[in-house]
Amino acid sequence: MNDMTIPYAIADFVEMRERGFYYVDKTRFIAELERYKAPVFLRPRRFGKSLLISTLSYYYDLNEAERFEFLYGGLYIGSHPTKERNQYMVLRFNFSAMVMSNNIEELERNFNNLNCGPIELLVRSEHRYARYFKGFAFRDLRNASSMLEDIMNWIKANRLPKLYILIDEYDNFTNQLLTAFKDPLYENITTGDSFLRTFFKTIKKGIDEGSTRSCFCTGVLPVTMDDLTSGYNIAEILTLEPTFTEMLGFNHDEASTYLRYVVDKYGNGEDRFDELWQLILNNYDGYRFLPNARPLFNSTILTYFFKKFAVNNGEIPPEMIDENLRTDIGWIRRLTITLDNAREMLDALLIDGELAYSQPDLRSKFNKQKFFDKQFYPISLYYLGMTTLKNGFKMALPNLTMRSIFMDYFNDMNKVSSDARRYVPAYEHFVTKDRQLEPLVRNYFEEYLGQFPAQVFDKVNENFIRCSFFELCSRYLSDYYTFALEQNLPSGRADLVLTGIPGTDFHNDCRVVEFKYFKMGEASHLEALTAPADSDAAQVCSYATDINRQFPAYKIRKYVVYIAGNKTFKVWEVW
Repeated sequence: MNDMTIPYAIADFVEMRERGFYYVDKTRFIAELERYKAPVFLRPRRFGKSLLISTLSYYYDLNEAERFEFLYGGLYIGSHPTKERNQYMVLRFNFSAMVMSNNIEELERNFNNLNCGPIELLVRSEHRYARYFKGFAFRDLRNASSMLEDIMNWIKANRLPKLYILIDEYDNFTNQLLTAFKDPLYENITTGDSFLRTFFKTIKKGIDEGSTRSCFCTGVLPVTMDDLTSGYNIAEILTLEPTFTEMLGFNHDEASTYLRYVVDKYGNGEDRFDELWQLILNNYDGYRFLPNARPLFNSTILTYFFKKFAVNNGEIPPEMIDENLRTDIGWIRRLTITLDNAREMLDALLIDGELAYSQPDLRSKFNKQKFFDKQFYPISLYYLGMTTLKNGFKMALPNLTMRSIFMDYFNDMNKVSSDARRYVPAYEHFVTKDRQLEPLVRNYFEEYLGQFPAQVFDKVNENFIRCSFFELCSRYLSDYYTFALEQNLPSGRADLVLTGIPGTDFHNDCRVVEFKYFKMGEASHLEALTAPADSDAAQVCSYATDINRQFPAYKIRKYVVYIAGNKTFKVWEVW
């Protein structure tokens, strides 16, 4: 598709503008950032940090002044430029490209190999700032800190335009050390006179002495920055500042405007905005970085969906999860350390549906020792983007995407077989034959729940039932249905909603399911029931009415499902 303008995996601001890619304007935050000398902004992976770095680099680069109107015209900052626009020599580093090693000597060499290049290019290239460095010479071309200090001294001595330093993914390689259980190496790098501490000390000196205007760092975790504090005690963490909550990620207004653009351009003339909006709300919404903040979408993951939609000629992609996210599961394994800890954390999120946290903990210093403290799991998961703030007291999984990832890990942890032979006959029969829900519930009860030992059912609850049933359905029905868990409706929150995908034979086939879970001791009571409770039947009917008001074409079937431990189940279709 030659006219593709959905910028998935595009992190260069100039490329965005030159190729006419869709751009969600975040430039209103530039003026706010100028209040700080050493800002640090943290967000989970794939939230658009690299594009922000690129946007800032061209804005402040004195070589880009002639292109200002082309690059920033039509954007907020184009109409509201600051006095600092195009005033500095910009020096960019990207620590995510760091090559790992098993010893400190090689790591230092790799660090210098990565970062000496951008420093040397700054003074050598005619396309950069060579005109300011006639007669300049480095003392040591193999040491990034020494080279950076040389430049800063030259700038100060000759009263040249200041440096503006940008560091993308400042903690990427140190985080890799932690996930690989290389704690001694991590500690060597973040203590004493290590090459990393020396590098940040040099930046601090440049800011203090006036050769450097600012150093803006992005990353995921505060751990490395807090461990570096004595060498870089000027860092200002902006992650929890209300002013910057929406600097990355898309709020609902931004996401809906983006969706309208995608539907109009790639929707084949069909106005399916409402359906698609509900779909992306269910799958991708839900990140809150402050208790009272508006919910946000992960920008890269949402753009992944839009790109797939466009490439598929306006069809909903069968795979809703960006596979790049699944690598994050390594953090869970590293974080919890022991299987018992992992099970406890997974039980809290998937059974209880929430984790308690302390707001002072969220804002406190957060070094490595604290990061792996069981008490701080909720905070660690929050920074990793695996949980989000439900309110001022509890965290929860943000959306279906993350629930699916955690259910996968839960099943793996509990050695629950995912062998397709257990499930395919039931789902194939559903798709090709009668489309009856009861056989799917039976299959779930016998083949999935039947793998758990009896003691598990003492702690299982309704939240776990709907989560695990959804995850199983999503494995085999994602070509035919989209899914919503606890969908917000005027009359309440529907446990599970399956909606047939447009363009398939299942379009307008909608199923609303209300689950109730009983302890095993109540199995005989359930066996005796011949109908669901009137209140449960009325509730699922009210959900269906709400959905039909918005989507009158939907043919809705309504169900109440009761499950009692591993003893028995009942399924009633409500008319």
